[in-house]
Amino acid sequence: MRRRKPSENEKTQSSNSKPDEEDDKNKKVTTKKTKDKDKSNKWSCVDSCCWFVGCICTVWWILLFLYNAMPASFPQYVTEAITGPLPDPPGVKLQKEGLRAKHPVVFVPGIVTAGLELWEGHQCAEGLFRKRLWGGTFGEVYKRPLCWVEHMSLDNETGMDPAGIRVRPVTGLVAADYFAPGYFVWAVLIANLARIGYEEKTMYMASYDWRLSFQNTEVRDQTLSRIKSNIELMVATNGGKRAVIIPHSMGVLYFLHFMKWVEAPAPMGGGGGSDWCAKHIKAVMNIGGPFLGVPKAVSGLFSAEARDIAVVRAIAPGVLDNDLFHLQTLQYGMKMTRTWDSTMSMIPKGGDTIWGGLDWSPEEGHVPSKKKQRNNDTQILGQNETGSLVSQAKGVNYGRIISFGKDVAEAPSSEIERTDFRGAVKGNNVANSTCRDVWTEYHDMGFGGIQAVAEYKVYTAGEILDLLEFVAPKMMARGSAHFSYGIAENLDDPEYKHYKYWSNPLETKLPDAPDMEIYSMYGVGIPTERAYVYRLTPAAECYIPFQIDTSADAEDENSCLKDGVLTVDGDETVPILSAGFMCAKGWRGKTRFNPSGIQTHIREYDHAPPANFLEGRGTQSGAHVDIMGNFALIEDIIRVAAGATGEDLGGDQVYSDIFKWSEKINLAL
Repeated sequence: MRRRKPSENEKTQSSNSKPDEEDDKNKKVTTKKTKDKDKSNKWSCVDSCCWFVGCICTVWWILLFLYNAMPASFPQYVTEAITGPLPDPPGVKLQKEGLRAKHPVVFVPGIVTAGLELWEGHQCAEGLFRKRLWGGTFGEVYKRPLCWVEHMSLDNETGMDPAGIRVRPVTGLVAADYFAPGYFVWAVLIANLARIGYEEKTMYMASYDWRLSFQNTEVRDQTLSRIKSNIELMVATNGGKRAVIIPHSMGVLYFLHFMKWVEAPAPMGGGGGSDWCAKHIKAVMNIGGPFLGVPKAVSGLFSAEARDIAVVRAIAPGVLDNDLFHLQTLQYGMKMTRTWDSTMSMIPKGGDTIWGGLDWSPEEGHVPSKKKQRNNDTQILGQNETGSLVSQAKGVNYGRIISFGKDVAEAPSSEIERTDFRGAVKGNNVANSTCRDVWTEYHDMGFGGIQAVAEYKVYTAGEILDLLEFVAPKMMARGSAHFSYGIAENLDDPEYKHYKYWSNPLETKLPDAPDMEIYSMYGVGIPTERAYVYRLTPAAECYIPFQIDTSADAEDENSCLKDGVLTVDGDETVPILSAGFMCAKGWRGKTRFNPSGIQTHIREYDHAPPANFLEGRGTQSGAHVDIMGNFALIEDIIRVAAGATGEDLGGDQVYSDIFKWSEKINLAL
């Protein structure tokens, strides 16, 4: 069959259709390129965050490099050109006076300030053997955050090592001399002690795993036994001169536990006998000691917050709750820290007797806006000005540690209608099963349980324990086996021989060591967290249901209520009531808590910020960690280490109302 030849018209149409097809193809290619270009130009939140973190790290390392590259004398030269000649460091000054090393010195670091390193881990931690997971550069936090959280967490049932993971404390003076590059903790004090002749054989850093309960540091690592042996060795090799112990922050509670442990018979204790402390300890110089706990611990356990975190959430809503780099910051932070039993050692102790109730507190009338300078009984402040400010402060209810709503925080107790949350039916789970990887125990609360907590409206120190047991029963079950928060009626009761009472000064006796001295040394003049205004978080998947209400501000700018936090005088972390009460009243003279009459001294350091950025963190700071570089505090420590007593230092040095507030506390002594 013959094929028909195409006509001229058909040929023309065919030739015309080819350019059209080519045009269509070109349009498709152009459209695809445009889309690809649009995709490449699209800027995501994660990209922004990556660049932001990268810029911060780059700038930090450049500044650190420049700082290390400049001559050591340059900062001092510039500072002196601006402010005049700087005073000699305490070590230099006291060396010129002829002071020399005498008593061995033991440092006891607090929570989070000592390094932890990896000895065994899972596959994700390959290459990190004996590398610091805590302290140093914290590089693994942003390199492999979930792996880091996994290895820094303890077992939620036992409070000990999870299977296949061993994280252990760094040893030696390097364990806590610097927390991070350029951020000193003990380094300045160590350097000044070295000026008068101290060296590593006469100084000992009693590092321990600060995540564990105090007794478990002995069970797992025999840390208490090591401290005992090292103190005995240092005393024996220094001609029998007793040691000066310097605990900081939670280390104060840890050493209080040690002093009871070392006296107690084995196997629960160290078997040193009732005279061990008298033979081996000259003085315990407690720095920033949370003897009676800190309200900050409550907000941390309840909602993984403190004032600074709450403010960040207010400025950048959602940032700390987002699944950033597959790490929901606050939720994973709560999951991790709730496995650290040591945090429960700092829950406020003594209940309403110490911290106040719905309508009273020892600090009632505190004036936050004006600085009072007080030395013993001398006060400098205008009488009329004081009266007006005190009248404004009388309505502040510090005893209400948690209030749901600003109106509840300020209302008379008779007008607050409360529904008891204890025994409430918790109802259906708040979160789906995916949240169980993030939350520790809030996923079991249910909407009913969350609502019941909010409807109780206000919690005093005596009710905080019930609240935490309701929202975190597993955590508090572990905590109640290792810590206690009450006031002993009869200290001779055999019940108080158990180790759970040893870190509570209201449920233990000081050692039988009348020649020993105890110092409480802390900063004052900085607003310090005391109570919180909360709100319910809008329901959302995997959110923490409670949040500090940063919109709660007092109308008066001089008020202590700001960003949902009520503040009192303190060192930014520990209120002076907790740091000073025991030495001001509880242990002062012969009391049932101090039957041998150990001498107690209060040394307060009035906060003064650095005059310029070249002074770094300053030499007169009263802040909780920065006080470790305070020249006046360092001088006091060196003098005692060189043989001085509290009377040689001038006795009490007081700027606050600690004695007045202590007298308001009705505690049988």
